This record gives sequence, structure tokens and C-alpha cells, in this order.
Amino acid sequence: MPKPIKAAQLAADNTLIALFEEDAAAALAALKPAQAKYLSLRGFTGKAGSLIVVPEDGGVKAWFGLGARKTYTPMTFRALPAQLPKGLWALDYDKGLDAHAIHVAWGLGAYSFTRYKVSHAPSEVRLDDSHLDEPQKIDIAREVKAHSLARDLVNTPTNDMGPGDIEAEARQIAEMHGAEISVIIGDDLLKENYPAVHAVGRAAGADNQPRFIEITWQPAGVPGPLPVVALVGKGVAFDTGGLNIKGGSGMGLMKKDMGGAAHALALADWVMASQLPLKLHVLIPAVENAISGNAFRPGDILASRAGLSIEIGNTDAEGRLILADALTRAGELEPALTIDFATLTGAARVALGPEVIPFYSDDEDVARQLEVCAIAQNDPVWRMPLWAGYKDALDSDIADIRNDPAGWAQGGSVTAALFLQRFAPKSGTWVHFDIYAWNPRGRAGSPVGAEAQTLRAVYHLLKAF
Repeated sequence: MPKPIKAAQLAADNTLIALFEEDAAAALAALKPAQAKYLSLRGFTGKAGSLIVVPEDGGVKAWFGLGARKTYTPMTFRALPAQLPKGLWALDYDKGLDAHAIHVAWGLGAYSFTRYKVSHAPSEVRLDDSHLDEPQKIDIAREVKAHSLARDLVNTPTNDMGPGDIEAEARQIAEMHGAEISVIIGDDLLKENYPAVHAVGRAAGADNQPRFIEITWQPAGVPGPLPVVALVGKGVAFDTGGLNIKGGSGMGLMKKDMGGAAHALALADWVMASQLPLKLHVLIPAVENAISGNAFRPGDILASRAGLSIEIGNTDAEGRLILADALTRAGELEPALTIDFATLTGAARVALGPEVIPFYSDDEDVARQLEVCAIAQNDPVWRMPLWAGYKDALDSDIADIRNDPAGWAQGGSVTAALFLQRFAPKSGTWVHFDIYAWNPRGRAGSPVGAEAQTLRAVYHLLKAF
């Protein structure tokens, strides 16, 4: 994270004027004629994302368009840290807008991943927060940190973010919050009945042994009993596809296949820092889907913690295998709510693209609450159906279930969710997110690279749980 720059080091009289389209004409009419003419000639109408920077004596004034009121999103402010001249910016805006959301958007837009840069300059664009009280500042910092943590973990290449490194990150988070952590590694996974996790990860070798990570936490001094929540994250540090090997283009982004684990850990850090009144379990199966002489094969029958046998039709459908053991473990904890995050299927991107995240749940009330939270937090999700008519696509002639659905079902994200549903906890509510965790196109405030998705929506669901 860049070191904060003291206000005294920055110009303190830069002003950012944020206007809706409906208000732009009146605002320009109230200016001195020369100023109004300049902005008019530059075509400023308050269109969303439009920005005109005007130098003035002793400082800079910037005019920023918010678009129409009915389509406004505070995420519009995310673009500004990458576009404004350096300095401390005082915001002049409609005071009815959510200041918290604006400052969060600014923080998300200020993110950069510089771990491997020999030299880099810290951002010198700051939004004045002197009008916020200390609790507000702390809440904003926690929210921004959670998103930055998820993005940092996903952006880090596998040579520095293998299964052992995922464990190290989990241990650091647990230690920071006084949580308990246990880790089962290598062949001990067989002794402790995590056979699917072991099978997927065993080919990676001694330096990248598969492991199952479990963090347990509840706030000290809060009277119980507290609702039990399980967060499950797919932690495939790299996915070659196994013996069903991916092509080069398909393998290029596979460092991000641990994006589910990154999201679960980042959300847990946010929940624990905020002391939400929950008993939290974080379950991370961390593996590398590699190729060697002992790699699992198409046609193999794998055991699972649930006792169900799984026929392997495709070794590139490995994420659901490790999640099967993790979800079974979650069920043993009898949670009121289980949420899993996984970069699971390309079919989810075909259905909804990279920015809208599909989720699955058969709990109508929780699904509605999640949709409300997502809209309120400008964190786009879309509910998809657990369509029972496709369950037959998972039938196997020789095992209890197959990991690659029959082609007639076609809906790959739906059938993957139906596979997970077979292993999901029978108690409480289960929600599955098929996330992408990546920006495939670069925009101001959203560079190509890792993206944190669903965190705000899920956090606020948990906050109200």
C-alpha cells in the first residue's frame, strides 16, 4: 500500500465540483461569463464521467459529471484518482449523496499493484475527508483494505502465491484477529478424510503440497449463541487443466484460479476487523492442479468427504472437487449460512460477462436480501436458477456423480452449481458465487488485472444477518 501523503505536502485548495446533468446548466449560468463559456466550449453537460480541469490562481478547479440522477452510481468517482492532477481535493457536491460510498469508490480507484515494480511513485491524489468523523474513516479504510487485499492476492503470480503462500496469508489474518487456525497438509488429508482435495493437489510435488485451511473466530465478549457462518473459497493456486491440459491462452490467467480463496480471506478480514456478531468459519482448500505421474486421470473414480464417489470425466473441472470436500466440512459445523466463492466456470462469463456475478441459492428470503444489498452497494450480482431438470446431466453409470455434466444440459455454470449443491450443508442457507475476479479491460480506476467482486454485497448481508 502506498504511504499516505500529509495534507501539508499537497495543495489544499483544489476543488472538485460534482454535478448531475439536471443541475449543470444552472451551475454554469451562475459562473462568470468567461468561465461559463470555457466549460460550454469544452462541452461540459454533466455527462457521467466527464471531467474538465481548470487551473486557477492558487489551485485547480475540476468539473465532474455524475450523469442523470436516476442512473447515478457512486462508483463513477472511482475513475478520478487516475485522472486528476496531484493534490488534496475538496469535494463540492450534492450533500444528499452517500459520502461513505464516494470515499470507498475513490479508494478502489486509487489501487495499484506495484509489488514487482523496481520504482513506483505513490499516488498523490487525495480526497479531503476532514468532514468525516473517525468511525466513518475507519469503516471506509476497512472496506477499501478488503478489496485491495483480494486484488493483491489474485494479482500475485503463482511462484509467490502457491498453496503454502495462501496458507501464510491465512495465518497472518488469523493472528491479526486472534482467530484459531488449523492446516492439514499432504498425505494427512487422506487421514483426515479430505480425499478429493488430496487427489486434485497431489501432483504438484513436495514444495506445493495440497492443504486444507480452517480459520475459526468469534468476537470476544459478545454474548452468545451467535449465528454460525461458513465462508468457503476455492484455492486453486494454478490450474493447468491437469491431464486435460489447457491451451496456452486458457492457461494465461490461471494464477487467478485462487480468486475464491482471496475473496473469502478478504471478507473474513473485514468481518473480523468490524467485530460483526458472528461465529465465523473460513474454509480454504488450497491446491495446484498440476501434471505429473501421480496426477488424477479422466476415468478415475474419486472418493469424497461426503462418502459419494465421483467419476472424473475432465480433470479441468477440478474446482468443484475440492469444494465438495470443503462444503461437506462446512455442513459438519451446522452453519446458519454458508457462502462459497469460486472462479468456477467460463460458462458464467458467457452468460453474464466479466462484471455481473451469478449466484445460486434455494433460499428465497436470503436471495432477495442479497439482491437488495447488491443494489444498495453498487456491487452487481444476478440470481441464476438451480434448475432441477439438469440434475440428470450429473448422473454416472459407475459412480454416485460425475464431475463433467453431459453435454445436452449445456448450462455449465448451472450444472456446476448443481454439483456443489449435492455436497452443500443441509442445515441453514447455502449461497454459491461463480466469480471472475478480473478486469479484462483497462479503464481509469479499473486497470486490467484483479478485481474484487461481491464483497460489499455479502458483507452487508452478513452485517444484517
